Amino acid sequence: MRVLLVEDDRVLSEGIARHLRQENFAVDVARDGEDAAHLGETELYDAAVLDLGLPKRDGVSVLKGWRAAGRRLPVLILTARDGWSDKVEGFKAGADDYLTKPFRIEEVVMRLRALVRRASGHAEARIRCGPLAFDAQLGTFELDGLPLKLTAFEWRVLSALALRHGAVVERAELIERVYEMNADVDSNSIEVIVGRLRRKIGAAMIETVRGRGYRLAADGAE
Repeated sequence: MRVLLVEDDRVLSEGIARHLRQENFAVDVARDGEDAAHLGETELYDAAVLDLGLPKRDGVSVLKGWRAAGRRLPVLILTARDGWSDKVEGFKAGADDYLTKPFRIEEVVMRLRALVRRASGHAEARIRCGPLAFDAQLGTFELDGLPLKLTAFEWRVLSALALRHGAVVERAELIERVYEMNADVDSNSIEVIVGRLRRKIGAAMIETVRGRGYRLAADGAE
């Protein structure tokens, strides 16, 4: 999962980004409204965390611009503005959730996971695909009922496939959802990660759709 974090407080943004990365998210950071507007309209994100009080362009304006451009990514507003009118303005602009400062970072993580899960069309947190189970709310995988240990890159690829199990996820899309902006990406990086995953969960679980991408086998999916 790849997240756009928009926060002008450098210390706060670095702390949030560090924790999100520990939870396997790929994180791009924007510290003003103009950069946020550009990234949100040109890059592929699973969700955004958006402050309202930003330099150069207000967060509400940024959000309205994303929605006007047809960008449907889930947006969690994270701000010190706790007035009812501010919340109403945020939701009218197209926000999906709203959290005021101070906050617990664990709640940010849980809310982001819930937003991404619902945006992917899953009402229930637990997604099953044969012997593989993904708890999209806790961010954990099990294989045959036992915890599955994954690297951050493996987790990002497998979660992208699990959230769309049975459907083809194009290789280019996987690259965008796995790597942060300006990352040095090898031409065969996704193939290497998929190969490692196949050794962990079984080769037949991930199908290669030639010329397009990959699909998590739908047998047993709920």
